[in-house]
Amino acid sequence: MKYGIAIFPSKKLQDLANSYRKRYDPHYALIPPHITLKEAFEADEDTIQEMIPKLHQISDESKPFNLNVYKAGSFSPTNNVIYLKVKEDEKLMSLQEKLNSDGLKTGQSYAFVPHITIGQELSDAEHSDVYQSLKMKDINYEEKVDRFQLLYQLENGSWTVFETFHLGKVR
Repeated sequence: MKYGIAIFPSKKLQDLANSYRKRYDPHYALIPPHITLKEAFEADEDTIQEMIPKLHQISDESKPFNLNVYKAGSFSPTNNVIYLKVKEDEKLMSLQEKLNSDGLKTGQSYAFVPHITIGQELSDAEHSDVYQSLKMKDINYEEKVDRFQLLYQLENGSWTVFETFHLGKVR
């Protein structure tokens, strides 16, 4: 089964992202707007059960942090992906690093660039038009992040939460 780890922002920020995703992201119906902390990986139930205590340890040792979304960005020319750029925060970067190290290594396709995808699989012309338009918009959202989610993929391709991990929580 496929699993992944992500942060889901507030409803207000999800609504902003979805206002674009409805039109420009074919994965709109499969997963809400999110920041991927750990790319999709294959694992069986036993492996996941071994990972969960490690994820709790990481969440317990990590502190909540501010998420600051401040402009539109693009991965072009590598990919025609448009996203809301998330300012790099030391706590966010550390959390992502911990979730992809030691016994949790499952491989990473790309270097971590914190973002919320709002458009993908666009033609070159559509990508250019949408991105140029979004670059002129004033985007400025800040909110507190205090949790991340372990997700799994259903047979229809959609993603759902397997477990939520609270940052800095003492159990």
